[in-house]
Amino acid sequence: MPQRRVITGRSQEPRQRFAEELRTLRTGSGRSLRQLGERMGWDWSLFGKMEKGETLGSPEVVQALDTHYGTPGLLLALWELAAGDHTQFRERYRRYMALEAEAVSLWHFAVSVLPGLLQTPAYAREVLRAGGLKGKELDQQVEARMGRRELLDGEDAPPFRTILSEAVLRTPMRDMGEWREQLEYLAEAVERTNVSVHVLLQSAGLHGLMGADMWYLLLPEGRTVVYAENGYRGELIEEASPVVRLQKTYDAVRDLALSPSESRKFILKILEEVTCDPST
Repeated sequence: MPQRRVITGRSQEPRQRFAEELRTLRTGSGRSLRQLGERMGWDWSLFGKMEKGETLGSPEVVQALDTHYGTPGLLLALWELAAGDHTQFRERYRRYMALEAEAVSLWHFAVSVLPGLLQTPAYAREVLRAGGLKGKELDQQVEARMGRRELLDGEDAPPFRTILSEAVLRTPMRDMGEWREQLEYLAEAVERTNVSVHVLLQSAGLHGLMGADMWYLLLPEGRTVVYAENGYRGELIEEASPVVRLQKTYDAVRDLALSPSESRKFILKILEEVTCDPST
């Protein structure tokens, strides 16, 4: 079978194609990002992130861009394709990602790193690079992870609760400036009405979730599934009995953790320590 001829030379990956179209339309209009932001009434940095593929933006923003560029429905159609594309994730995550997109509520426990939904691009890149990714595959996975953050945006965003082991906040990035940005992003995230963060202090001692990061998804039909992940593999658990057991374990660990308000103070304390560190 002959290969399909590439006509435009543009990316065939939905997220990257969406970013390319945004960039092409803006440069074709002769506007800078700052000028576009002033014209549209949004922070210009949002459009910069959208053109880099770091975020998709909300459908309201995309609809406004469609109107601005005179491309009725085109950008929104590309946005929908990008938002629904799970092929960018590694095979073992795709089933989980499809379920995550449907979830009406999410719970999480972090052993050693922040959840992808709360990571900055720099943090995600360092974590994924430490896991052995590099080159194009690394870029693709960072882009995919940033796309996951869209789940928590918008009026219909599901509630998200995470318990962070203190070790997560005590393990900095190599670049302290980027680490500060990550902590600042986390501090902003905990202010969202749909995000609850609990910090589990080391003094809480041993508990039942020490072996893996855990994701709990409440699906529209009322059932819950769990995804358990360590540094080498992940397992999607759908059988009722182990899911119920893991839910009880999660509740027990949450009872050991700081409240959301106390956790916010703890995060700000860590941020203040980093900001005041004379070695940075």
